[in-house]
Amino acid sequence: MQPRIIICGLGRTGYRIFRLLSQQGAEVIGISDRPMSLNSQAVVIGDPRQAATLIHAGIREAQTLVLAHNDDALNLGVLTQARVLNPHIRIINRLYNQTLGDRLDQTLPEHVSMSVSALAAPIFAFAALGSKAIGQLNLYKKTWPIREEVIDRDHPWLGHSLSEFWENSERMLIHYLPAGGEEDLVSAVVTGKRLQVGDHLILGTPPRVKSKRGSFFRKVFKAIANLRQYQHHVRPMTLVILALLVTICLATFTYVFVNFDLSVVDALYFSVGMITGAGGKEEVAELAPDWVKLFTAMMMVVGAGVIGICYALINDFILGSRIRQFWDATKIPNQNHFVICGLGGMGMAIARQLHQQGHDVVVLENNHKNRFLRSARALGIPVIIADASVGNSLRDTYINRAEALIAATSEDMTNVEIALSAKAIRNDLSVIVRIQDANFAQSAQEVFDFDLVLSPTELSTHSFAAAALGGRILGNGMTDDLLWVALATSITPIHPFCGQTVRDAAIAVNFVPLYAESDGHNIHGWGLLDHQLQSGDVLYLTIAANGLQKLWRRNNNDGDGVSVEPTVNNSNVKTIEAFIPQSS
Repeated sequence: MQPRIIICGLGRTGYRIFRLLSQQGAEVIGISDRPMSLNSQAVVIGDPRQAATLIHAGIREAQTLVLAHNDDALNLGVLTQARVLNPHIRIINRLYNQTLGDRLDQTLPEHVSMSVSALAAPIFAFAALGSKAIGQLNLYKKTWPIREEVIDRDHPWLGHSLSEFWENSERMLIHYLPAGGEEDLVSAVVTGKRLQVGDHLILGTPPRVKSKRGSFFRKVFKAIANLRQYQHHVRPMTLVILALLVTICLATFTYVFVNFDLSVVDALYFSVGMITGAGGKEEVAELAPDWVKLFTAMMMVVGAGVIGICYALINDFILGSRIRQFWDATKIPNQNHFVICGLGGMGMAIARQLHQQGHDVVVLENNHKNRFLRSARALGIPVIIADASVGNSLRDTYINRAEALIAATSEDMTNVEIALSAKAIRNDLSVIVRIQDANFAQSAQEVFDFDLVLSPTELSTHSFAAAALGGRILGNGMTDDLLWVALATSITPIHPFCGQTVRDAAIAVNFVPLYAESDGHNIHGWGLLDHQLQSGDVLYLTIAANGLQKLWRRNNNDGDGVSVEPTVNNSNVKTIEAFIPQSS
């Protein structure tokens, strides 16, 4: 029997999760605070923070609650009420504040926090890299790009045996869809089946982190070049300081000209003291003619104004944000870099992903109070405070020599405007655009000459749906309307796989084993298929979502299914995350 799942919040993201879980055969109930044009028996209308609404939706009998609102406070309010009514319910919580999510995961049992930005950002990063990667897999403490290979008549793998790829360290088989009929990947590997036209392979490849090269002199040269381009950061302060120096020089030479017995040093000392108000050597003016005294009074007034303006600009430059912008300007890469417009949760996640892979990144953000500024600069990522839709702001990022631009602000129209402005400057620039509305994203992709238009909602929905189906879900993907998930399961004495070889279990249940942990060792390749699972082992695998219950169900002598609660020893589990969007 499929788990009973409650989806709280049927907005753009919640509705897609609701629909996807329904397609997978799960028993789903939705809660909406406004009328919906859906089956009235499947949707409860009311305030989800009220106990009556949750009880009407069946909160006491439900196994999982998905909080899909885009308001962290609302999700937290529903969470507390739900846990009062059902202390053991599994909660999938959509949170913008990832720090809060981590705290809740550590504090509450059966709580999984998820972020749309964190789920979708890797797809944007791989798209900007220009590869065919459609996701990522965090495996062996490394991030593996995931891609789909469709075998056609010209494909170099046509006719090759699947067994050739099984223990290839350069590729990890994730999922297999034969062109004709149905066959699990393990059986195809064991029997040596050959790839045919129309076969689909989902596989991971080892990450290739770009090494950052650059001498000290090259960095200094780049800083000097950028200073010349970004002189407007210091121009006002420079002009005022120059005016102050001219005023001091004018006064000094005037006093020397009036009294040739006065040394230049004494004249300079008096001029500086007179202009700054500090005083000193007043006899220079007292013994001078009346017109010199008038000149001195005028210099005092002018000097006071220039000094005041100079102090204000210096304080703003040093204590304000200008010195930070000035410093960022000296670090902007001038070629083969990535320009990210918008430093929200999505932009920060994309910037971090590219930075960790060794790529140069520069960010354009128009809010000098942005909450992620400190985090970006701590990573050494330069941030320019400017409007990214303005051509001059884009030129400041050396966009003519950039690898790609990612428009990732929270406003769809702003992202389209930024992308069009970038294309106007450089038509062959690779542009990746974030658009929330999935329908608009598809039409924009067709109308405008953008390389890729992606919807975070589309990219993240499958992850929420997979997590809602139960167990320790560590990744997922969508292929030909079939949702498959990556997960880790601990083998207990009553687990249906205990005592079986991985090969027999995989063929019987139709899953793809990735690797196993046994006695502190990782087992993969052909040794994995022959490994006999014992209590305490942790098995990492991928499986179709509609077959998840088979992992924790065993048959007794009468043929009746006996459910086994899924368990995972979190202390032994390495993180695996595969985020793969549905093909457009």
